[in-house]
Order: sequence, then structure tokens, then C-alpha cells
Amino acid sequence: MVTWPVLGSLHAVPALERPDLLAPPVADALAGLDAARAGVAEIDPELADTAAFCAAYGSPVGRAANCVVVAGRRGGETRYVACVVLATTRVDVNGAVKRRLDVRKVSFAPMDDAVALTGMAYGGITPIGLPAGWPVWLSPGVAEADAVVVGSGTREGELAVPGDLLASLPGAEVVPDLAR
Repeated sequence: MVTWPVLGSLHAVPALERPDLLAPPVADALAGLDAARAGVAEIDPELADTAAFCAAYGSPVGRAANCVVVAGRRGGETRYVACVVLATTRVDVNGAVKRRLDVRKVSFAPMDDAVALTGMAYGGITPIGLPAGWPVWLSPGVAEADAVVVGSGTREGELAVPGDLLASLPGAEVVPDLAR
């Protein structure tokens, strides 16, 4: 039996045992992975934001990972990337992301766009189950962690996932200067 201490006081089960806590694209993606290595726990949706979640459930903030969708524009084309960094850091949007995405303008994707494109709830977007072809950039701290907490695609659940599982996602790449 796998345990997920990174979830603090929460009781977790193998993620695919609770598909009601997963957005449909997340459940579909997990079915194609070593899903037994991912656990999901039910949470109060009002506590889905990282700081509130960690405080309420005793999850270490240094093991929480935030997934943000960044949009860049160049020549009338919009390019999207998912950036995953530890909650104790921030995504270097105007530096590393802008350079690597090779765009003139870059910003966090508007909430409505991020939700519509991913099929996930705002505040629960996760790197698992993102649209095909999207790059997924991970900071080394995320990729090297034995487990991190990330969204489940909903505000009702949180996933505990090993960093190497995230690094094995389609389009995933470890970006050394992603986080500041």
C-alpha cells in the first residue's frame, strides 16, 4: 500500500479509485500512466488555494506545486505552456518563459481561457491531462521531489504525485531557470 504523507492530515486513495475528484482529462491521462503512484484526497473546495490548503491540512508548503498556464503571442499566434514550480518559488514569466516560448508578449493565460482550454477548474489546474501538444515545463525542485501536491483538475481534490511521474508526462521538460 502506498501512503502519501505530503498530503498532511488527509486520507488519500489511489487516484483512479475516486474519479469524482478528478477532472475528466486528468482521469483519462492517469489511466495511461502508472496511476497507482498517484493518490488523491478530498478537500474543502474553499481551501483549494495553496496557502489555505497547506495551513488547513498540514501539508508542507515546500512540497506543494503550482501549475500555471502561460500564454505568449508572436505574429498573431498564441502559444501556451504549463509551468510547474514549487509553491515557495515563482515562475520566471518575463525571463525564462518568454525566452523559451520565443514570443514578444507573455502573461498568465486569462482564467476563462485556461479553464476552457484545459477542461479543468480554475485553482485546480494540473499538468496531468493538459491538451495534446502543450509543453509542460517543470522546475528541478518539482521533478526531483519524491512527491508533490498538485491540483486534480477540480477544487474538490488534491493529488500527491512523484516528481518523476510528472517529468514523464508528454511534452514535459525540466527547465533549470524556470523558478525564482
